[in-house]
Amino acid sequence: MSNAKEIKRKIGSIKNTAKITKAMELISTVKMKKAQDLAMSKKEFVIEMMKIFWRVENFLTELPYFQSNDSKKTLAVMITSNKGLCGGYNINVMKKVSEYTKTHSDHSFEYVTLGKKATSFVVRTGNQLIADYSPDFTDNIDTRFVKRLTELLYERFMTGEYGKIVVFYSHFVNSIKQVAVAREFLPIDKAAIKSYLMSIIDDEDIITEIETDVTDYIIEPSIEAIASEVIPMILDMMMYDVLLESKASEHSARMVAMKAAKDNAGKIASQLTLAYNKARQSMITKEVSEIVAWVESLKD
Repeated sequence: MSNAKEIKRKIGSIKNTAKITKAMELISTVKMKKAQDLAMSKKEFVIEMMKIFWRVENFLTELPYFQSNDSKKTLAVMITSNKGLCGGYNINVMKKVSEYTKTHSDHSFEYVTLGKKATSFVVRTGNQLIADYSPDFTDNIDTRFVKRLTELLYERFMTGEYGKIVVFYSHFVNSIKQVAVAREFLPIDKAAIKSYLMSIIDDEDIITEIETDVTDYIIEPSIEAIASEVIPMILDMMMYDVLLESKASEHSARMVAMKAAKDNAGKIASQLTLAYNKARQSMITKEVSEIVAWVESLKD
């Protein structure tokens, strides 16, 4: 009887776990959708930005964001989650960092982290941590937070201290697939910016209309001044997209992990239920046998 009671207790515990993981799966699904919607909500703004960029792109080469230097130091921005239970999401980003540093062994690396898992990785591996933005890296990404991050990156790059700035994060492909990538953030080139803007607009007719618009505008105070204001805005938007992709990837990975945990809990509960029924049946059979034997002994 004690064995059956123990199995029944385990069944209750497993079913409670399944309820929790199902709730976490649903929460992650909602958060993933929210991050995707935020990423797509800026299309109209990007169209206007593209119109400006199209007119100032020939004046960009002198801006410091496009200038490379000979420094052998690289500033790595590493983005992970603050919490676990998201499958291989964090591990894949860490592997990408390790692979990149090995293939660029002639460079020294210093780190800016977003996510407690990234901070733990940097400290554990004995690398230099410049800044930790993990406490402010929440699901509700504020544009002011993005601005604080990018201002640090611009300042460090423009002093010539770092030859490049590379962002390590999980690229969101779809709800099932996320790929850890290393993306060079600075220095940037015109082709990369144009490709980014066009990928968001994703409408050939609108892009063609922007490219063929020959309307002559008077730009004040000057094209150079406008270019120096527009490029940081585009770079800020690019970083904002990276953070949204990271969050969407995190929630997708957690959604998949929790679904797998829920399904596994259901299978285990079914197996335990079968074992419980067998144990209970065995117990009943034993009791019936004992009663029959007792009755037979009375006849004698």
